[in-house]
Amino acid sequence: HTYTNNKRHQESVEDILGDIIRRKGVKLMDQKKVVIVTGGSMGIGRAIADRFANDGADVVIADIAGAAEAANEMVAAGASAIGVTCDISDPVSCDAMVLAAVNAFGRIDTLVNNAGLYSTLKLTDFSKIKPEDWQRVLNVNVMGQAFVTAAVLPTMQTQSKGEIVNMSSGTPFKGVPYLLHYVASKGAINAMTKALAKELGEFGIRVNGVAPGFTLSDGVKANPHQIEKLQEISVKSRVIARDQLPEDVVGAVVFLASDDAAFMTGQTLVVDGGAYFH
Repeated sequence: HTYTNNKRHQESVEDILGDIIRRKGVKLMDQKKVVIVTGGSMGIGRAIADRFANDGADVVIADIAGAAEAANEMVAAGASAIGVTCDISDPVSCDAMVLAAVNAFGRIDTLVNNAGLYSTLKLTDFSKIKPEDWQRVLNVNVMGQAFVTAAVLPTMQTQSKGEIVNMSSGTPFKGVPYLLHYVASKGAINAMTKALAKELGEFGIRVNGVAPGFTLSDGVKANPHQIEKLQEISVKSRVIARDQLPEDVVGAVVFLASDDAAFMTGQTLVVDGGAYFH
């Protein structure tokens, strides 16, 4: 029964989205880009949202907290933005967020899968990571990205075009210890990016990823444990030997979402100041 109910829910969402797009008479080339940024109320996500807004996009801030406040700040600065409260680990919440985005702007050109759990985590021996902590990280970091991607898919399929940028991490490339649940979750995102690129390419949808290094986001700066353990060692590991800031990540995301990257899909760009080459 659960499967049947979920299937009916998905079919109804797809019908509603298709109707909205048809009523608005979408012409992709005549309108501004519409971008969803999950986890966009602060940190890397907010920096990404601000850049797209500055470039003239309509921006949807989707976050579990602070979405409306962030969007209001952007609008006050002259941007076109809305904020939608969304728990990405809940597929129904993801569908509702996408409906709000399409109702507001008529379509979705770009999804930036940025929301995830990291800044609140503490370095822990892998054998001491509790099962519930494993599940919490995987629910948000892996299943959450899958749920949001599934939610935008009907709209992008109707458009025969779309760009998805998955935020990964440099940790699975480097094998960073003592954060195994997080490292495993981002390794899964790297694999998902490749598989989704192959699965969705026939619909004109490109899927790429960005893997930042240790970044001094708002959340990280509020976690003295991570600052003490990771800041200095991260800087020393880089060719460009300085702290990484949210703004350092933005350019790669915007590039992958642009027509300049029209022949790129299934790729993950490491943006970490040269700590890892691949």
